[in-house]
Amino acid sequence: MDPRFLGITELAEPPRVAVVVDVMRAFTVAAWAFAQGAERVVLAESLDEALALKDRHPDWVAIKDGPSAPGFDTVNSPGLLRSIDLGGRTVVQKTTAGTVGALAVREASLVLCAGFVVAEATARLLRIRECDAVTFVVTGEDGRADEDLACAQYIARRATGAGTDAAEYLRRAGESRAAAELAEGVRQGVHPDDVALCLELDRFPFAMVAAWEDSLMVLRSRAVPSPTGESSV
Repeated sequence: MDPRFLGITELAEPPRVAVVVDVMRAFTVAAWAFAQGAERVVLAESLDEALALKDRHPDWVAIKDGPSAPGFDTVNSPGLLRSIDLGGRTVVQKTTAGTVGALAVREASLVLCAGFVVAEATARLLRIRECDAVTFVVTGEDGRADEDLACAQYIARRATGAGTDAAEYLRRAGESRAAAELAEGVRQGVHPDDVALCLELDRFPFAMVAAWEDSLMVLRSRAVPSPTGESSV
């Protein structure tokens, strides 16, 4: 597999296959939403669009970055979301980087959204699809966020089937600027467990696939069973 690692602003043309990585916290949150029973996650282009969707569909659950705000049900925190029952519901998510990155590659034939919590399932889906050229979109800090780059590099290694020790990649993520800002309370809308939850490798057995549905970018979980006898390290 030929991987490329690009920031959102470096996407000169639509890739054929894209893996959009936001470890802290958009796609860790999305994964938790599915674990809590959500049917789908709609990726909104703006806060106004998220609120408009919520207004039209009062039963949808609206999530944003930062502090809580009128019209939104909760914030972009896995620690907070894990206590919410989302059985059968639609979640609308708008974040600073993750949702922006996914919408930037909307024309790709395959768009996966990922963090460490779904790393192996994402890599396995790339192997199943026999993707030979993959663009990894490093969403944080204009493509320089080490937690996102580390996760992207780890998934790329696993997508080749190579035995890879995750410890170094997780260490880099844990020492990243984003992890420090979350731990130190620099960012708002944070639960004390957020960093640890974002660094839980392969917590969930599904990948997350984004595609256009009725003029919306919709993220859905996709189970990716582990082949018998395949090593996860």
